[in-house]
Amino acid sequence: MSAAALPGWAAGRPVAVVVARDGGLPAGAGEAVAEAGGAVLVVGSGGERAAKELTAAELAWWCDTGTAVRFGALAERLAPVLADVPLVVLPASPDGRDLAPRLAAALGRPLLAQAVRAEWTGERVRADLSRLDDRLLIPAEVAGPAVATLVPGCRTAVPVAGGRVSRVELGPPPERPDVEVIEVLEPDPETMDLAEARRVLGAGAGLVPPGTDDAAGRATLDLLARVGARLGASTGATRVVTDAGYAGHERQIGTTGVAIDPDLYIAFGVSGASQHTGGLGSPRHVVSVNTDPHCPMTAMADLGLVTDARALLAELARRLGVAEEAAEEVAGREAADG
Repeated sequence: MSAAALPGWAAGRPVAVVVARDGGLPAGAGEAVAEAGGAVLVVGSGGERAAKELTAAELAWWCDTGTAVRFGALAERLAPVLADVPLVVLPASPDGRDLAPRLAAALGRPLLAQAVRAEWTGERVRADLSRLDDRLLIPAEVAGPAVATLVPGCRTAVPVAGGRVSRVELGPPPERPDVEVIEVLEPDPETMDLAEARRVLGAGAGLVPPGTDDAAGRATLDLLARVGARLGASTGATRVVTDAGYAGHERQIGTTGVAIDPDLYIAFGVSGASQHTGGLGSPRHVVSVNTDPHCPMTAMADLGLVTDARALLAELARRLGVAEEAAEEVAGREAADG
């Protein structure tokens, strides 16, 4: 099959493009496939294995383009393959955000970045674009084909049965200078985009009740972040916690905050209000730590720990050596000041 012909699927229907790394899929890959209607082209390294893991795909094609991805060259190789595709959807992952503008330029199409919805109507593309940290949605409409990046956690990827996976060939890389990725560094859980985190620890009013002293509240969130970093997890919070100033609003999980879809979510003192759970997506595993065994968060959890969230966090910090580490830092700062 040549790079310029993909009979039976390309012409006239949306297609997702996903960049795999050693067979691993980026955050939001399944959602991008679902938004495209179940058709996907997987490129990168370990493409075949990644394509088979996309349970939302009815039709999946893959091409192993190697670990040293050059996005400018890759966009030029993909352009003839996707020439008849009216809407190309990429997850708004780091690789997706790198490839999307180059692909849009190679195809001569507009780019609809950070969309929470993208639809091909047969003549035009309609989308809703997220701006100002998901606090503002802007409707957008373009006549003709377009490229869009989809925000992870904005929709559900429903598994389909009997998906087909096939290999496709791309044309040779163009002979010209291009940016080359030398190394991919793992993100710091404490600072990475919450929507892309695979593990998340959430802070609710049961961990830092309203009226808690500002310094004490921030110290509790700092301890949660340290424990999370030791577990390879990012930290988020409910609106009560962010409104109190104990955590930044970019860490707020919910329908008016950040939408997440992690593999693991551990809720410390989170009651489970609908505004919060509406932003959780479909976590594979949920653990609730709460004194109320009947709260909604515990009811939806795979594991419910009926205990004080602050006490459990302190014990986790002790067992992971985080408490001693924090105490040593404080002692070091006091010695330096003295």
